[in-house]
Amino acid sequence: MATLLLDRADLEARMSDGALALYENGTRTQTVPLRLLERVVIQGARTKLDTSVLLKLAEAGVPTLLLSPRAGRQVAVILGPQHNDAAIRLAQARRVTDDAFCADWARRMVTAKLRRQHRLLTQAEARRPDLRKALFDAREGVANALNQLSPSSDMPPCARLRGLEGSAARAYFGGYTALFAPQLGFTGRNRRPPRDPVNACLSLAYTLLHFEAVRAAHGAGLDPLLGFYHRPSFGRESLACDLIEPLRPSVDEWLWNQFTSGPLRPEHFTSDKGACLLGKAGRAHFYAQWEACAPPLRRWLRQTCRQLSRSLRSEGLPWLGNDLDDEEF
Repeated sequence: MATLLLDRADLEARMSDGALALYENGTRTQTVPLRLLERVVIQGARTKLDTSVLLKLAEAGVPTLLLSPRAGRQVAVILGPQHNDAAIRLAQARRVTDDAFCADWARRMVTAKLRRQHRLLTQAEARRPDLRKALFDAREGVANALNQLSPSSDMPPCARLRGLEGSAARAYFGGYTALFAPQLGFTGRNRRPPRDPVNACLSLAYTLLHFEAVRAAHGAGLDPLLGFYHRPSFGRESLACDLIEPLRPSVDEWLWNQFTSGPLRPEHFTSDKGACLLGKAGRAHFYAQWEACAPPLRRWLRQTCRQLSRSLRSEGLPWLGNDLDDEEF
């Protein structure tokens, strides 16, 4: 068991001999050894646990994601011990101010995203010939943006990249929305709150992916707040935002399959004050399928963060202080 989801009413988690013991209505129902856990996701409205549980999870390097009970919005992330190599963060902070580095990084992230969008639309066109016109137009819009990002063209600054990404997104969603049944009410991307089942699931999936990006950056010694394409901003893990961009089309494709050949149905959702909410039965299906989809995405994030970390470390080493000058507290 790599991921433990706590999503039941009146659930209590306690530590017991190196394991997480779960109780429902005072009765012990499950015991999970910490060594088997890679992450914990808590979405239950009344899940009980004390600081000793969070402390043991953090010490074991098991991050905990706290989601709002109904909307699935990220409330907090609890990570394990900090990476000790300050050289990486020093170089990362310096590179944030390097316009050429940021533009090159941003173009690579956006190009990878648009290529995967184009591939998804091409595959969809083969599967849905009845939607050929909408999917062809969407694919052409993405291809036009890709052509302007080719290596032979001048490197566009980040502001122009965002414009190209935005125009590609409009074209892409023009085709992507056509793939879903009309009764789902999916006409485009919306959030805060999501107003239809597809957007509700997209928001939750992107939240989980963002959590994985934060975890991968943290584990590689990078600062999740310091992004190169998404500029550092108060309260935003901008590097994590950078990292998930190329993976969004993979999530989009997975979700399309969940609503076509997969288990998600309109009856799994309810509406409350304009917000579309994924019910408990739907969440059970969603998380089970997500665990099957997520491993290659997590692997890509870990590899990308390790590569970035290695390239930055040598740059930051000259800025480190002398160990002999260290003071003990």
